[in-house]
Amino acid sequence: QVQLQESGPGLVKPSQTLSITCTVSGGSVTANDYYWTWIRQPPGKGLEWIGRISPSGNPSYSPSFKSRTSISRDTSKNHFTLQLSSVTPEDTARYYCVREYSRWGEFDYWGQGTQVSVSS
Repeated sequence: QVQLQESGPGLVKPSQTLSITCTVSGGSVTANDYYWTWIRQPPGKGLEWIGRISPSGNPSYSPSFKSRTSISRDTSKNHFTLQLSSVTPEDTARYYCVREYSRWGEFDYWGQGTQVSVSS
């Protein structure tokens, strides 16, 4: 059984960098056929795809976030990390890490999500 667990700061001040780590158990971030993805949901809004990292470690980003986003991984710890810089209150959201089956784009396993608020 694959499990994903986010760990994040809870509260971030405007203009700072948000950093959230997703620890994976029951699977490997280097496993073929799976992307490791970040998705968020602001209050009262729909899901937003932020980006993902491939089995070989190559990240890709939504154009909406590309200029201020970095996704990386640590294979020795089997985790991957989202960094979002220059945050504003509009970045307040619940952030999820998700496994995506690359062959048909199914999001098959989700973390429970971590709530991040941006406020001074």
